[in-house]
Amino acid sequence: MSGAPKLVLTSKEKSLGAFTVRRVLPSSKQKTVGPFIFFDHMGPADFPAGSGIDVRPHPHVCLATVTYLFEGAMLHRDTLGTEIEIHPGAVNWMTAGKGIAHSERTPEPHLSKGYHLHGIQTWVALPKSHEECEPRFDHHPAETLPVLVTDGLTIRMIAGSAYGLTSPVDFPHPILYAAVETRSGGTLNLPENVVERCAYVVSGQMETLGTVYEEGQMVIFEPGGAPKITLAENTRVMLAGGAPIDGRRWIEWNFVASSPERIDQAKQDWRASIAGNWVDTPFAMPPNENEYIPLPGDPEAEAPPGS
Repeated sequence: MSGAPKLVLTSKEKSLGAFTVRRVLPSSKQKTVGPFIFFDHMGPADFPAGSGIDVRPHPHVCLATVTYLFEGAMLHRDTLGTEIEIHPGAVNWMTAGKGIAHSERTPEPHLSKGYHLHGIQTWVALPKSHEECEPRFDHHPAETLPVLVTDGLTIRMIAGSAYGLTSPVDFPHPILYAAVETRSGGTLNLPENVVERCAYVVSGQMETLGTVYEEGQMVIFEPGGAPKITLAENTRVMLAGGAPIDGRRWIEWNFVASSPERIDQAKQDWRASIAGNWVDTPFAMPPNENEYIPLPGDPEAEAPPGS
C-alpha cells in the first residue's frame, strides 16, 4: 500500500570502546534510505568527570558525516584546520569528498565536570558526481536552522525542504532530515514528494496505521502517499530520506565509496599518511592532535612522546 510501513528496523548496540551507540543503518535488511547509509543513536549517556567521547583522528572519503545533538557538547577538529564545538540544535556537516580526517572529543568544562550526552550521528553517501569533491566543513548553529511549531509539534529542518521550511545545508542530492519533538503529543504527515522515507523513534512512542513503535525503532515507508504518524506525549523522532542514491555503495571501516577499488585506495592513503608522518601525504593531521586510529588489523600507534 502506498505510504504504508515497509520495514521496521530495531537498533543494535555497538561498542565504540568506552562508549556504546545504538546502530540502525546499515542493516542486513536495508543498506540505505535515500542517501543515508549510516545511522547511530548516541546515548543518552552520563559521563563522570574525566571521561567522555574521545575519538582519535580517523579518515573518511566519498561521504558526508552529520552530527546533531539533543544534549551535551562535542569538540570537532579536522584536517581543514577546523576546531569547533557543537551544541544541541546545531548541525556539523563534514563533506569528506576526496578525503578528510577528523577527531571527536569532549570539550572543557564538560570533561573535568562530567556531563550528559545524547544525539544522532549519520553518514550520507555523496552522489557519484561529487564523490571526489574538495573536502569542506560546515557548522550551522541552532538559530540558523528553520523551525516550525504546529499542532503541538516542533519541527527543525536539518537538511532539505519540507513543511514550508528549507535548511541552509548545501547537499548535492535530494534529501530530507528533520528533528520532530512534542511534549503534548501530535500528528504529522510525512512529505509525499520524498521517494524514500523513514522515521526513527529517539524517545517516547510513535503510532502509524494502528501499530505503535518504541524508542530505538526505525520505520521505513513505502513510496507514495503521505504517511501519517502520531506521536505520544514527550516523544522525539527523526525523519530521514531522500531520492535513492545512484548505485551500490561499498562500506568498510570509515570509508564509503561506489567501488571497492576506491576503498582500497583510501586504505593505502591512510597507511601512507601514517608512514609519512603527515607531511605531504594524502591525509593530514587535525590541529592540536598527535595520535590517530590505525586501520583495523594494523598495529596501534606508539604513544606520543610525553604522553
